[in-house]
This record gives sequence, C-alpha cells and structure tokens, in this order.
Amino acid sequence: MPDPSFADWSRERQQRIEGVLERVLPGSDAVATRLAQAMRYATLGGGKRVRALLVYAASEVTGADAAHADSRAAAVELIHAYSLVHDDLPCMDDDTLRRGKPTCHVAFDVATALLAGDALQSLAFGELDDAVACRILADAIGCAGMAGGQQLDLDATGRALDADSLAQLHAMKTGALIRGAVQLGVRCGRPPTPREAEALDAYARAAGLAFQVVDDILDVEGSSASLGKTAGKDAAQHKVTFVTLYGLDGARNRAHALRAEAHDVLASLHGRGRRLAELADWIVLRTH
Repeated sequence: MPDPSFADWSRERQQRIEGVLERVLPGSDAVATRLAQAMRYATLGGGKRVRALLVYAASEVTGADAAHADSRAAAVELIHAYSLVHDDLPCMDDDTLRRGKPTCHVAFDVATALLAGDALQSLAFGELDDAVACRILADAIGCAGMAGGQQLDLDATGRALDADSLAQLHAMKTGALIRGAVQLGVRCGRPPTPREAEALDAYARAAGLAFQVVDDILDVEGSSASLGKTAGKDAAQHKVTFVTLYGLDGARNRAHALRAEAHDVLASLHGRGRRLAELADWIVLRTH
C-alpha cells in the first residue's frame, strides 16, 4: 500500500492532535470553570498545528509511531497556544483577532487570559514524560528562547535593526520552539546518531527562520480574513521585518533559500526525513 500523500498525512495528524488536546485539556467538570473554558477556547478548533506536525515528522526519522509522539506533540501545541494568548494581550501586541475569532482576552477578560496562558504552560510540562524532554522544552521557551525573543521584539519596536539582529530575534521568538519540536520528536524513537541530530537541528533552524520570513510576507500580502489574524500589524507598529529589510522579492528569495537549505541537510537521512521536507515546502509555499 503506498504511503499517504502529504495532504492526507498532515490531515490525519492534525485530527489526531486535536483529539489528544481535547482529552488533556480540563473539561466542564473543572472547579475553575471559566479558566478551563478559556484554555479550551485558546487551544482547540483552530491553527495549523505545524509544531505538532514537526514532532510527528521528526519522530518518524527514528522509527517511532504516532502514539509515542502524541504527548510531546500536545505539549508543543499547548505552549504555542499559551504564547499566542500572552502575545495578544494589551501589554504586548494588543490584538483582537486570532485564528479567525476574538482573542482570548477579548472573549473572556485580560486576567482570565493571563491565567489561561499560565495554566496551558503548566499543562504542557505535565504531558512530558522525562527530564530530558522537559529540559528541551524549557530551553526553547525561556530567556534564551521564545520569551527572550519576545523581549527583543518589544525592545526593537520603532528602532532600526540589521539583518543579523532580526534573524537572532526570530531564531529565539519563533525558531526556538520549532527547534524544540523537532528535538522532542526525534527522541520519541531510537536514540539519534550524532549525524542525524546535527542534520535535524540544522533543518529546524532553517525551517524556523523560513516560517518567520513567510509570516512577514503574508503580513503585507494577506488579508485578516485569510490569515485569521490582523494583517498589516507589523507596519502599524513600525516593526522591522524581513520585508522592510529586503523588500518582498528579497524576502521571497530568502525564504526559498532557507527551504533549499532545509532540503539539503535532510539528504543525509536517505528518505527518512520525507515528511520534514514536505513540511519545509508547506512552510514556504503557504498562503496563510
């Protein structure tokens, strides 16, 4: 029987992680009912689930089946949901639209949204099954990762940045969790060889930066309806982006160069990185 197409594989994994998240999130029997509602609102029924797909795809490199990757895929999606809730708060980007619906603090209130993010982060670590996985995730989202990148982003608003500084900012804010997702996935099966680990980390670095470059392009070219979030936000906030540095054509060229880099480093895996390569294609060619 032939392997499923990327569209079929990704759809099955997206449905799978939705079911896992449905099970692990607190339900209507939670004592703090409003908080549980906010957590579910922020997490379920939306999003591309790219980080979960990366966990599943990386796990295939070392021979793990999907069941072994479920908890780690859930953990990265819970972290991503928490980061979006906090990113949208009035003290951060002050946004009102996320995944095609009102942001969590608009649908509930600022205090509940803040607590929902906190509780989603706690729940994510509760899904991990060993100390190494916890360390990978902690490194990805802490001062040297996602949170630090968000601080750099706040500091940079309205200021000039060079290309290296912008790449560093987004390697932390966006790329660190993508790298963490790949690292968590590859450790679901047999231990990776040093060569595999090196190739997968290089892949994740390229894919993570490509994701942000394309986000910057879509912020200019997309609509709020197609993106499910406020378009043109970067320009309105006077942020330096890959588009402002390189122009649209230059940013597109950068994204395609990163896609080629991701493919090149996967060549040493001799086909076991097929889904990761397809995800790199999707990241760069997506329209939302």
